[in-house]
Amino acid sequence: MASEKTDAVMIRIVEFSESSCIATMFTRDFGKIGAMVKGARRPKSPFESAIDLLTVSRIVFIHKSSDSLDLLTEAKLQRRFRAATRSLPHLYAGYYIAELLDALTHTGDPHPDLFELTQDTIIQLDELQDPLSLIARFELNLLRIIGQKPSFENCTICGSSVPQQPRVAFGQLSGGVLCRQCRVGQSRVISISWGVLEAMKLFSQGNHALPSVDPMVLGELRGVLNNYMANLMGRRPRMQPMLSMLGRPSTVRDDALSLHRKADAMQIPRTDESTQENTDKDVLDEAEISQER
Repeated sequence: MASEKTDAVMIRIVEFSESSCIATMFTRDFGKIGAMVKGARRPKSPFESAIDLLTVSRIVFIHKSSDSLDLLTEAKLQRRFRAATRSLPHLYAGYYIAELLDALTHTGDPHPDLFELTQDTIIQLDELQDPLSLIARFELNLLRIIGQKPSFENCTICGSSVPQQPRVAFGQLSGGVLCRQCRVGQSRVISISWGVLEAMKLFSQGNHALPSVDPMVLGELRGVLNNYMANLMGRRPRMQPMLSMLGRPSTVRDDALSLHRKADAMQIPRTDESTQENTDKDVLDEAEISQER
């Protein structure tokens, strides 16, 4: 059993016993790992505040060769998630990032560029930059890194170029834009504006500076990404209902402990098919397609 060192972002913490917990971390060198943290819940724990959601820490852990959990032996705090003390929308945005990392990455599959993206996004959330833009950039670059980025320019079925037009067909299941011929018969096809398509291209470039996007376009993009991520995960992310708050000015200035308690205590029920957001108004059924043709 080898002892390893790396930088890690805490993305999930589960109580295991009165004194211990299980931490899921996304690391720079080893990807996602799960580790037992013995004594983490004791009043004078040597881990101190390093085992908090979205903290960045330098960790030492014993890597187990079997399917059992690794063992975390050291964690030195490098950066705390400061947005949690200042803005509830930014807190929710951070928790949503943690949920996506846990759901869409595989254990032991390193992506150093995704670690850098995550760390950069946490810093910009701490600076209270626009959470809607930060989330969109994170989602689209996460999709690019794990090989699930939608096709923006060529039809995802036949590969032909899709010309500029006011609205284009976008296949949620097929994974990108569709030409007029290929969208016939496809399920879960929505109509998106050309502005949303251009915004997706801008955000997926991964630049540190956020692009300036019209609020109306950003709102439409949020709806597209909500459904795209839900289709990819096979369920609605637990934090997704909270994203409706991200476009609102933040007036919340509670103390950090209060905010953490509120977020941890939230029991967001999984939305079943009958109550999920209805996207039928955007779905292009075959009758509409026939009329357009």
